[in-house]
Amino acid sequence: MNGARTRIPGIAEGQIDTAGEAPESTSANTVAERIKQLIVDDGLGPGDPIPPEPELGARLGASRSSIREAIRFLAALDIVEVHHGTGTKVGALTLTPMVANLLFRAEVRPGDAVGRLREVVDARLTLDLGQADRVVSELEGTHDETLHQLARQMVRLNNDGSPFTEQDRLFHGMLVPRSAGHLINDLMQAFFDVHTTLLAELDVPPDEELHEAVAAHGAMLRAAECGDLDAYRDAVHSHYQPLARALETWACEDLG
Repeated sequence: MNGARTRIPGIAEGQIDTAGEAPESTSANTVAERIKQLIVDDGLGPGDPIPPEPELGARLGASRSSIREAIRFLAALDIVEVHHGTGTKVGALTLTPMVANLLFRAEVRPGDAVGRLREVVDARLTLDLGQADRVVSELEGTHDETLHQLARQMVRLNNDGSPFTEQDRLFHGMLVPRSAGHLINDLMQAFFDVHTTLLAELDVPPDEELHEAVAAHGAMLRAAECGDLDAYRDAVHSHYQPLARALETWACEDLG
């Protein structure tokens, strides 16, 4: 061997010596960014295997320790998943880390927890209203019995004083228009998770008119199936107004 350097695709010239020398020290953050770029360049998607550590080291010009630290960092962001025995794969790429971050923000600033929940409720209202045209357009002239059953179940469970979180989640998830795309659906589900978690932790006192929020599910569905956009928007507002009043009551009692 004459000691000449061979350039590896995607690595700057002189960054790695293929004559057997150890890769130069590279920060885990830099390696994480390179792994993300490798996923894109290789056309990998959720569930696809990522090259093993030796290959990553050769392609990225990084040490094994930097690669392992980068993988741990990316796993925390749901970008990769580590499966012992089968290797590392591209993660589900969900918004779970964002949900955890939003919940932690409320824990770090407990005095403003109600304000945080208000922000989440406002975000959900904005997203729901933003999809109103699409929801009505897709449901007009149809009849989705599953959604109607969920709406009736929530009313019955609420009247019995029983929780209906799963029915609520499923209803809103199914109501998201197919044309909205995965990102909107993921955002709406993420804010739903933050909303329900914060609500349970805050123990917000129930509003006497909270049944309006539950009944609004059915009103939203009927309005959409009838093609009445204005009625649908009114029902969306009716869905969130009781919680807004409950939050105001909770905040006032807490200050008192």
